[in-house]
Amino acid sequence: MNGGRFDLTGRTAVVTGAARGLGQAFAAGLAEAGADVVAIDRPGGPPLDETVRLVAAYGRACRTVEFDLADTAGLAGLADRLWAERPVDILVNNAGIARLEHFNEITVEAWREIMAVNVDAVFFLSQRIAEHMIAAGRTGRIVNVSSKNGLMAEAGLAHYNASKGAVELITKSLAAELGPHGITVNAVAPGMIATPIDDAFPLEHQAFEAAWAERIPLRGGYGTPDDVTGAVVYLASDAARYVTGATLVVDGGVLADQMPRHRFMPPYRSGLDQPR
Repeated sequence: MNGGRFDLTGRTAVVTGAARGLGQAFAAGLAEAGADVVAIDRPGGPPLDETVRLVAAYGRACRTVEFDLADTAGLAGLADRLWAERPVDILVNNAGIARLEHFNEITVEAWREIMAVNVDAVFFLSQRIAEHMIAAGRTGRIVNVSSKNGLMAEAGLAHYNASKGAVELITKSLAAELGPHGITVNAVAPGMIATPIDDAFPLEHQAFEAAWAERIPLRGGYGTPDDVTGAVVYLASDAARYVTGATLVVDGGVLADQMPRHRFMPPYRSGLDQPR
């Protein structure tokens, strides 16, 4: 991937929630494009060893940092430490948490926990990193991981939906303010991606996943983290230098199709043998 407009050689990318799933794939993809990586995940969470191995396989450096992103008051200090060790060119705010709960089961504590990680950390880490970029006269890229749930609601996830809706407008707000400094701010909104985030949800998983597989227009059903990685690398690269305040939806067409009507229509027939 190195070379040309997508080349990230010589740049440093910070990825939160990098121990597994989307964050791990993003770290590897950015390294493949030439970036060195700072991989952040929570203390006591999944180990970062595999992420380090994947980044090293592309010949790039990977520094690991354990930090609880729910510690809102500590985010500025985290950004200061990261910058002091090496200026940051790319910030990927990927870390996120979710719970599946009926609206009347959501507690104040659960609401605040999700908002702290999914919203507060995105804003305040971006805020401080952007201040460093401006002070140093450096351009940069901020990529926020939203969700199709930031654009369309889903039952049982009122707090998660709200958090991702906030990420959408944080992205646009920061894009408006940081554009004059040469810093782009964009979002990626994944759809149904095979990651561990909903493994603990109280669901009939097999039936739920089968129903979603039928709901996704693009052949193949659920996506993989690699399916989202290209969007992140693009937004982090010079190829997207004039893109800001945008959301790239990577959902296999879910948001494009309000109801899978084609399942109830007559079977597709080629029209190539019909005169037009």
